[in-house]
Amino acid sequence: MAKKRFYILLAVLLIVTNVITFMLANAVSVALPNGKVLVSREEYQLIEEYNKLFDIEKILENRYVDKVNSSVLLEGAMKGMANSLGDPYTVYMNKKEFSDFMTQTTGTYGGIGIVVAVDKEDHIVVVSPIKNTPGERAGIKSGDIIVEVNNTKVSGKNLDEAVAMMRGPQGTQVTLTIMREGKTFTKTITREIIKLETVYEEMLPDKIGYIKITMFDQSTSDDFKASLNRLKSQGMKGLIIDLRDNPGGLLEETIDISNLILPKGVVVTTKGRVDNKEYYSKGPGLGLPIAVLVNKGSASASEILAGAIKDRKVGILVGTTTFGKGLVQTVVDFGDGTGLKYTIARYYTPNGTNIQGKGIEPNYVVELPANYTLQDTPDLKRDTQLIKAFEIVKSEIK
Repeated sequence: MAKKRFYILLAVLLIVTNVITFMLANAVSVALPNGKVLVSREEYQLIEEYNKLFDIEKILENRYVDKVNSSVLLEGAMKGMANSLGDPYTVYMNKKEFSDFMTQTTGTYGGIGIVVAVDKEDHIVVVSPIKNTPGERAGIKSGDIIVEVNNTKVSGKNLDEAVAMMRGPQGTQVTLTIMREGKTFTKTITREIIKLETVYEEMLPDKIGYIKITMFDQSTSDDFKASLNRLKSQGMKGLIIDLRDNPGGLLEETIDISNLILPKGVVVTTKGRVDNKEYYSKGPGLGLPIAVLVNKGSASASEILAGAIKDRKVGILVGTTTFGKGLVQTVVDFGDGTGLKYTIARYYTPNGTNIQGKGIEPNYVVELPANYTLQDTPDLKRDTQLIKAFEIVKSEIK
């Protein structure tokens, strides 16, 4: 019995010794002001890699010609880390920037009411003006390139700064320098409170429903469902969804709307380095003829919905090629008022197409008449894209 106990103790001792040896072999002693501490070799290598960053901070704090704010240095380092990726949609946001960003999808804000993105040449391009806003009334159009804001040159490298400069208190003014078709001009616009009303519906002749979605915010799917139900109660026989000049918004809202009109199946697939995910519609689908209006101002979440409808052959697209933003961003809230927005994945339509930089070509390419401006309400006399969609849906009604 004693012999058995001896062997057990010996085995335990060997295990403990091996564990300690492993820990010591993979640990490094780091000197701190109040003594030393053991860290893993991986942690030590990380400390070594970031040591130069600490050295730069110390030099600037102690020797820079003017007194510096260490918090400003830290914020600059974090912004620089995000900016180094060369992705205009990946950005670290301080408290003011994060608050302004969250306002875009949750409330109202002071601004001119335009949505912008970055093109391949690093220009800041207008995706679309928001309906009934100063930007739309000033004549800003999809495809306009913003060259300067208040005489300060801007580009895709400082997209969020440019957006912040365009926002401001109600009643104040901002001057934009815009390039359109090779010509440059300026517009001074008075800021207003931008209210995000994203869904409008109307029953057209022959019981064809019309729903316009201006963007996808936190209430869009609920508002769309209410509009759809009102049209159904009036005996709707077909549906036209207008996504023209819709810059996108929240992916979840797009999926919720897909649940109302698409049969059960894939809506979109996102593929990233960390996670791949498929989003499905629950079905059973609307079961009525559907046409979707798109143009170069239809981007991101709009393209997800339009791409799913086209690929799944649930309906047809009418208009012109969409914007081509096939990247998915997510947001990290650090809990102290700051946040990080970064690109986490690319999205693919049900047929496996990534439309980044290419857009989606409609089934029926239809241009609007020269100098025609889209109306707030459906125009079946001059809106050639709407007229075509109406004819197609009408012909498919049984």
